[in-house]
Amino acid sequence: MKANNHKQNKKRSMIKKSVTAVMVLNMMYMSALPVVGNFDPSVATFAAGATTEAVNITGTGSVKPPSLALRSAILIEPSTGQVLLSMNPDEPLPPASMTKMMTEYLVAEQVKQGKLKWTDKVTVQENAAKSIGSRIFLAQGDQHTVEELYIAMAVGSANDATVALAERVSGTEQDFVKLMNETAQKMGMKNTYFINSTGLDRGDMPKGFQPDTDRETVMTARDAATLAGNIIKDHPDYTRFTTIQSYKFRPTDKAPIINYNWMLEANKNITNFKKFAYPGLDGMKTGHTANAGNCFTGTAERNGMRLISVVMGADSDAHRFTETAKVLNYGFDNFEVKQVVAPKTVVKGAENVPVSKGTETEVPVVTKDAVSFVVPKGAGNPKVTFTTNITPESSLVAPLKQGAKVGTISYTYKTDGVEKGQVKTVDLVTTTAVEEAGWFRMLFRAIGNFFGDLFQGIKNLF
Repeated sequence: MKANNHKQNKKRSMIKKSVTAVMVLNMMYMSALPVVGNFDPSVATFAAGATTEAVNITGTGSVKPPSLALRSAILIEPSTGQVLLSMNPDEPLPPASMTKMMTEYLVAEQVKQGKLKWTDKVTVQENAAKSIGSRIFLAQGDQHTVEELYIAMAVGSANDATVALAERVSGTEQDFVKLMNETAQKMGMKNTYFINSTGLDRGDMPKGFQPDTDRETVMTARDAATLAGNIIKDHPDYTRFTTIQSYKFRPTDKAPIINYNWMLEANKNITNFKKFAYPGLDGMKTGHTANAGNCFTGTAERNGMRLISVVMGADSDAHRFTETAKVLNYGFDNFEVKQVVAPKTVVKGAENVPVSKGTETEVPVVTKDAVSFVVPKGAGNPKVTFTTNITPESSLVAPLKQGAKVGTISYTYKTDGVEKGQVKTVDLVTTTAVEEAGWFRMLFRAIGNFFGDLFQGIKNLF
């Protein structure tokens, strides 16, 4: 009987154990955000010893990254989170108006949750009316809709519109800043700190509305990419705003707001912008102050692959876009995304998992989501290994719903000569429901197991 128990336990443990296998726009003016003071060209130089680095996922080292004259940069593929290029990616730097991406995210969240409507009226308060820099010259007491102010923020980087929205959401800008910092932490933006909703330096904020701190807003290139990725994931309709080439805020305005993003694909037909227009680019946010230099978080999609790039500390408006083009070209020219596991795939060696107290003693499982990796362009199907982690039978107790999580499976894509591989973990879920067994069924099952074990024990004696 002990030998039989050993065999049954061994069989069950084989299901539970990790299984490893091989799978193999006409420019209307050329001014950027108004700033106080002159840009110091030395700011645009990166620290001694800093170089552009490509993350080696090829194993050959033959894919060389471009040389960049920036303080910081990063390129990521958001669906996998894979970093393809980096340069001082974790150095906290002033992001200027790229800060507004968080304000954009939070206002869009309010609308998504039903706490705001795009048609809601916003009354402009003193803080917003006194905001300097890029603005639409709001006066205290003016009323505009959430959508009108949002467009002014996203397209024209209007500081007054941004503050007005922040105050509409949280009452005061500083209460909104608390929400910004809390959200940044939740997103995993580890080296970001906000002091306002706009990205202005503390000294440029209206007197009486500056925070009680000597700190300034900082953000890393990696965190900016993370923020942009969350906008893309949670608010995929962002392009409704970011691709607007010009917008007349008031019927009485002599000229419309022109989008600071010269790289929009639609700008290919605009005389002064067409040399910057980039195929597939539809966002996301520029930034410019004396301390920050010129920054840009861009995102483009080609042939089904989206990339997010961040450049910080460029020495001119145009330079931030030409550097962005170099970064994005590097990604699109050399890499592609390949799906190696489809959703709802049966995993060999873990087709079923045991369940306690159910009408069935085991339930079939599949992967919940697809698994994709960034691979060198033109490469064959990547070879991957996987490891499963099944929830112990004692914790998998009926009733179980269809689609219930019963474990995880981690896929690793690693090439010879690469120290660290890409890893993607997805859930294993049930394909059917398992009802709880009645006491009568459980009794007879116990009796059957008893006599089965007894018979097997006797048989093993001979």
